[in-house]
Amino acid sequence: MKTIFSSIVSRICFIVSLSILIPVALSAQTSEDIQQYKLLAEQGHPGSQYNLGVCYYNGYGVLQNYSEAAEWYRKAAEQGDYMAQYNLGACYYDGHGVPQSYAEAAEWFRKAAEQGYAEAQHDLGACYYDGHGVPQSYAEAAEWFRKAAEQGHPGSQYNLGVCYYNGDGVPQSYAEAAEWYRKAAEQGDYMAQYNLGACYYDGHGVPQSYAEAAEWFRKAAEQGYAEAQHDLGACYYNGHGVPQSYSEAIKWFRKAARQGYAVAQQVLNGLGENW
Repeated sequence: MKTIFSSIVSRICFIVSLSILIPVALSAQTSEDIQQYKLLAEQGHPGSQYNLGVCYYNGYGVLQNYSEAAEWYRKAAEQGDYMAQYNLGACYYDGHGVPQSYAEAAEWFRKAAEQGYAEAQHDLGACYYDGHGVPQSYAEAAEWFRKAAEQGHPGSQYNLGVCYYNGDGVPQSYAEAAEWYRKAAEQGDYMAQYNLGACYYDGHGVPQSYAEAAEWFRKAAEQGYAEAQHDLGACYYNGHGVPQSYSEAIKWFRKAARQGYAVAQQVLNGLGENW
Protein backbone atom coordinates (compact mmCIF):
# COMPACT_ATOMS: atom_id res chain seq x y z
CA MET A 1 0.00 0.00 0.00
CA LYS A 2 1.44 3.35 -0.99
CA THR A 3 1.77 6.06 1.60
CA ILE A 4 -0.52 9.07 1.47
CA PHE A 5 1.40 12.11 2.55
CA SER A 6 -0.52 14.59 4.64
CA SER A 7 -0.42 18.34 4.00
CA ILE A 8 0.18 18.82 7.72
CA VAL A 9 1.73 22.28 7.78
CA SER A 10 0.38 23.80 4.57
CA ARG A 11 -1.68 26.37 6.42
CA ILE A 12 0.49 26.90 9.49
CA CYS A 13 1.12 30.56 8.59
CA PHE A 14 -2.53 31.47 8.11
CA ILE A 15 -3.49 34.57 10.07
CA VAL A 16 -6.97 35.26 11.39
CA SER A 17 -8.40 38.35 9.74
CA LEU A 18 -10.52 41.01 11.36
CA SER A 19 -13.31 39.94 13.63
CA ILE A 20 -15.65 42.72 12.50
CA LEU A 21 -18.34 41.90 15.01
CA ILE A 22 -21.23 44.05 16.16
CA PRO A 23 -21.46 42.35 19.55
CA VAL A 24 -24.55 43.31 21.49
CA ALA A 25 -27.82 41.48 22.19
CA LEU A 26 -30.43 43.95 20.98
CA SER A 27 -32.31 41.78 18.53
CA ALA A 28 -35.70 41.89 20.30
CA GLN A 29 -36.27 45.63 20.44
CA THR A 30 -39.76 47.12 20.60
CA SER A 31 -40.79 50.48 19.19
CA GLU A 32 -40.90 51.74 22.78
CA ASP A 33 -37.29 50.66 23.29
CA ILE A 34 -36.21 52.46 20.13
CA GLN A 35 -37.99 55.64 21.15
CA GLN A 36 -36.30 55.51 24.53
CA TYR A 37 -32.89 55.04 22.92
CA LYS A 38 -33.56 57.98 20.57
CA LEU A 39 -34.68 60.23 23.40
CA LEU A 40 -31.60 59.49 25.49
CA ALA A 41 -29.26 59.47 22.48
CA GLU A 42 -30.42 62.91 21.40
CA GLN A 43 -29.68 64.09 24.94
CA GLY A 44 -26.10 62.91 24.47
CA HIS A 45 -26.16 59.59 26.38
CA PRO A 46 -23.29 57.53 24.84
CA GLY A 47 -24.68 54.12 25.73
CA SER A 48 -27.99 54.92 24.05
CA GLN A 49 -26.19 56.37 21.04
CA TYR A 50 -24.24 53.14 20.76
CA ASN A 51 -27.37 50.98 21.17
CA LEU A 52 -29.22 53.01 18.58
CA GLY A 53 -26.31 52.51 16.20
CA VAL A 54 -26.50 48.76 16.75
CA CYS A 55 -30.23 48.79 16.03
CA TYR A 56 -29.69 50.67 12.75
CA TYR A 57 -26.75 48.47 11.77
CA ASN A 58 -28.76 45.26 12.18
CA GLY A 59 -32.28 46.49 11.49
CA TYR A 60 -33.47 45.80 15.04
CA GLY A 61 -36.78 47.63 15.44
CA VAL A 62 -35.91 50.11 12.66
CA LEU A 63 -35.18 49.97 8.95
CA GLN A 64 -31.60 48.76 8.49
CA ASN A 65 -29.37 51.72 7.65
CA TYR A 66 -25.56 51.63 7.80
CA SER A 67 -25.27 55.41 7.45
CA GLU A 68 -27.47 56.01 10.49
CA ALA A 69 -25.58 53.33 12.39
CA ALA A 70 -22.22 54.91 11.65
CA GLU A 71 -23.48 58.35 12.62
CA TRP A 72 -24.72 57.17 16.02
CA TYR A 73 -21.56 55.14 16.60
CA ARG A 74 -19.56 58.29 15.88
CA LYS A 75 -21.47 60.34 18.43
CA ALA A 76 -20.82 57.74 21.12
CA ALA A 77 -17.25 57.12 19.97
CA GLU A 78 -16.37 60.79 20.24
CA GLN A 79 -17.45 60.61 23.89
CA GLY A 80 -15.01 57.76 24.46
CA ASP A 81 -17.34 54.74 24.26
CA TYR A 82 -14.94 51.92 23.35
CA MET A 83 -17.57 49.65 21.81
CA ALA A 84 -18.74 52.51 19.57
CA GLN A 85 -15.13 53.25 18.64
CA TYR A 86 -14.64 49.63 17.69
CA ASN A 87 -17.85 49.39 15.68
CA LEU A 88 -17.15 52.66 13.88
CA GLY A 89 -13.78 51.19 12.96
CA ALA A 90 -15.60 48.12 11.62
CA CYS A 91 -17.83 50.37 9.51
CA TYR A 92 -14.77 52.06 8.00
CA TYR A 93 -13.05 48.72 7.43
CA ASP A 94 -16.00 47.40 5.41
CA GLY A 95 -17.25 50.70 3.97
CA HIS A 96 -20.60 50.35 5.72
CA GLY A 97 -22.28 53.75 5.93
CA VAL A 98 -18.98 55.59 5.47
CA PRO A 99 -16.34 55.68 2.71
CA GLN A 100 -14.16 52.57 3.03
CA SER A 101 -10.88 53.50 4.73
CA TYR A 102 -8.39 51.17 6.40
CA ALA A 103 -6.63 54.20 7.89
CA GLU A 104 -9.82 55.41 9.62
CA ALA A 105 -10.60 51.84 10.68
CA ALA A 106 -7.19 51.40 12.26
CA GLU A 107 -7.44 54.75 14.03
CA TRP A 108 -10.78 53.90 15.65
CA PHE A 109 -9.62 50.39 16.49
CA ARG A 110 -6.62 51.97 18.21
CA LYS A 111 -8.81 54.20 20.37
CA ALA A 112 -10.78 51.17 21.57
CA ALA A 113 -7.65 49.02 21.87
CA GLU A 114 -5.96 51.58 24.10
CA GLN A 115 -8.92 51.27 26.45
CA GLY A 116 -8.15 47.57 26.74
CA TYR A 117 -10.87 46.14 24.46
CA ALA A 118 -9.57 42.74 23.31
CA GLU A 119 -11.49 42.61 20.00
CA ALA A 120 -10.05 45.98 19.01
CA GLN A 121 -6.55 44.92 20.07
CA HIS A 122 -6.93 41.80 17.94
CA ASP A 123 -8.13 43.73 14.90
CA LEU A 124 -5.50 46.44 15.24
CA GLY A 125 -2.95 43.63 15.32
CA ALA A 126 -4.43 42.25 12.10
CA CYS A 127 -4.15 45.71 10.52
CA TYR A 128 -0.46 45.84 11.40
CA TYR A 129 0.09 42.27 10.21
CA ASP A 130 -1.43 43.03 6.79
CA GLY A 131 -0.42 46.69 6.53
CA HIS A 132 -4.03 47.85 6.35
CA GLY A 133 -4.23 51.53 7.26
CA VAL A 134 -0.94 51.44 9.15
CA PRO A 135 2.66 50.70 8.12
CA GLN A 136 3.08 46.93 7.97
CA SER A 137 4.83 45.71 11.11
CA TYR A 138 4.94 42.16 12.44
CA ALA A 139 6.39 43.45 15.71
CA GLU A 140 3.42 45.78 16.27
CA ALA A 141 1.03 43.05 15.20
CA ALA A 142 2.50 40.58 17.67
CA GLU A 143 2.38 43.16 20.47
CA TRP A 144 -1.32 43.86 19.94
CA PHE A 145 -2.11 40.16 19.53
CA ARG A 146 -0.33 39.55 22.84
CA LYS A 147 -2.44 42.14 24.65
CA ALA A 148 -5.64 40.47 23.45
CA ALA A 149 -4.27 36.94 23.91
CA GLU A 150 -3.44 37.63 27.54
CA GLN A 151 -7.10 38.56 28.03
CA GLY A 152 -8.08 35.14 26.67
CA HIS A 153 -9.02 36.14 23.11
CA PRO A 154 -8.74 32.85 21.15
CA GLY A 155 -8.15 34.44 17.76
CA SER A 156 -5.23 36.43 19.10
CA GLN A 157 -3.88 33.41 20.96
CA TYR A 158 -3.90 31.59 17.65
CA ASN A 159 -2.34 34.53 15.79
CA LEU A 160 0.39 34.93 18.40
CA GLY A 161 1.11 31.24 17.93
CA VAL A 162 1.48 31.86 14.19
CA CYS A 163 3.87 34.73 14.90
CA TYR A 164 6.04 32.52 17.10
CA TYR A 165 5.91 29.61 14.65
CA ASN A 166 7.17 31.81 11.81
CA GLY A 167 9.27 34.28 13.81
CA ASP A 168 7.05 37.16 12.68
CA GLY A 169 7.79 40.07 14.99
CA VAL A 170 8.99 37.80 17.80
CA PRO A 171 11.91 35.37 18.18
CA GLN A 172 11.00 32.15 16.40
CA SER A 173 9.95 29.50 18.91
CA TYR A 174 8.00 26.32 18.20
CA ALA A 175 7.50 25.81 21.93
CA GLU A 176 5.86 29.23 22.35
CA ALA A 177 3.82 28.64 19.21
CA ALA A 178 2.49 25.34 20.50
CA GLU A 179 1.65 26.86 23.87
CA TRP A 180 -0.42 29.65 22.34
CA TYR A 181 -2.07 27.25 19.90
CA ARG A 182 -3.04 25.09 22.87
CA LYS A 183 -4.67 28.00 24.69
CA ALA A 184 -6.81 28.79 21.66
CA ALA A 185 -7.44 25.13 20.83
CA GLU A 186 -8.80 24.46 24.30
CA GLN A 187 -11.33 27.24 23.65
CA GLY A 188 -12.46 25.44 20.50
CA ASP A 189 -10.59 27.42 17.84
CA TYR A 190 -10.45 24.96 14.95
CA MET A 191 -7.40 26.51 13.28
CA ALA A 192 -5.49 26.31 16.54
CA GLN A 193 -6.61 22.70 16.99
CA TYR A 194 -5.34 21.90 13.53
CA ASN A 195 -2.02 23.68 13.99
CA LEU A 196 -1.46 22.10 17.39
CA GLY A 197 -2.04 18.76 15.71
CA ALA A 198 0.56 19.74 13.12
CA CYS A 199 3.03 20.54 15.89
CA TYR A 200 2.50 17.10 17.42
CA TYR A 201 2.77 15.42 14.02
CA ASP A 202 6.17 17.00 13.37
CA GLY A 203 7.40 17.29 16.96
CA HIS A 204 7.61 21.06 16.74
CA GLY A 205 7.62 22.53 20.24
CA VAL A 206 6.04 19.42 21.75
CA PRO A 207 7.10 15.76 21.96
CA GLN A 208 6.35 14.09 18.63
CA SER A 209 3.13 12.09 18.90
CA TYR A 210 0.96 10.81 16.05
CA ALA A 211 -1.75 9.95 18.60
CA GLU A 212 -1.94 13.53 19.88
CA ALA A 213 -1.78 14.83 16.30
CA ALA A 214 -4.70 12.66 15.24
CA GLU A 215 -6.74 13.71 18.28
CA TRP A 216 -6.32 17.41 17.55
CA PHE A 217 -6.95 16.89 13.83
CA ARG A 218 -10.17 15.13 14.80
CA LYS A 219 -11.35 18.07 16.90
CA ALA A 220 -10.83 20.46 13.98
CA ALA A 221 -12.21 17.96 11.46
CA GLU A 222 -15.42 17.58 13.45
CA GLN A 223 -15.87 21.34 13.17
CA GLY A 224 -15.80 20.95 9.40
CA TYR A 225 -12.27 22.13 8.65
CA ALA A 226 -11.36 20.49 5.35
CA GLU A 227 -7.58 20.34 5.82
CA ALA A 228 -8.00 18.65 9.18
CA GLN A 229 -10.45 16.18 7.62
CA HIS A 230 -7.90 15.36 4.95
CA ASP A 231 -5.07 15.01 7.44
CA LEU A 232 -7.13 12.82 9.76
CA GLY A 233 -7.87 10.68 6.71
CA ALA A 234 -4.13 10.47 6.05
CA CYS A 235 -3.57 9.36 9.64
CA TYR A 236 -6.09 6.54 9.19
CA TYR A 237 -4.63 5.58 5.81
CA ASN A 238 -1.12 5.32 7.24
CA GLY A 239 -2.04 4.10 10.72
CA HIS A 240 -0.47 7.16 12.31
CA GLY A 241 -1.84 7.61 15.81
CA VAL A 242 -5.02 5.66 15.04
CA PRO A 243 -5.67 2.06 13.97
CA GLN A 244 -5.05 1.75 10.24
CA SER A 245 -8.42 1.83 8.45
CA TYR A 246 -8.98 2.28 4.74
CA SER A 247 -12.70 2.89 5.21
CA GLU A 248 -12.16 5.60 7.84
CA ALA A 249 -9.51 7.20 5.64
CA ILE A 250 -11.89 7.33 2.68
CA LYS A 251 -14.66 8.73 4.86
CA TRP A 252 -12.55 11.67 5.98
CA PHE A 253 -11.02 12.23 2.55
CA ARG A 254 -14.55 12.45 1.13
CA LYS A 255 -15.65 14.97 3.75
CA ALA A 256 -12.75 17.20 2.73
CA ALA A 257 -13.20 16.59 -0.99
CA ARG A 258 -16.88 17.50 -0.87
CA GLN A 259 -15.92 20.87 0.52
CA GLY A 260 -13.80 21.46 -2.55
CA TYR A 261 -10.42 20.62 -0.97
CA ALA A 262 -8.36 19.76 -4.04
CA VAL A 263 -5.71 17.66 -2.27
CA ALA A 264 -8.35 15.27 -0.94
CA GLN A 265 -10.01 15.12 -4.35
CA GLN A 266 -6.68 14.19 -5.94
CA VAL A 267 -6.06 11.52 -3.29
CA LEU A 268 -9.46 9.93 -3.94
CA ASN A 269 -8.94 10.06 -7.69
CA GLY A 270 -5.57 8.36 -7.24
CA LEU A 271 -7.17 5.64 -5.16
CA GLY A 272 -9.94 5.10 -7.70
CA GLU A 273 -12.59 6.24 -5.22
CA ASN A 274 -15.46 8.57 -5.98
CA TRP A 275 -16.12 11.66 -3.90
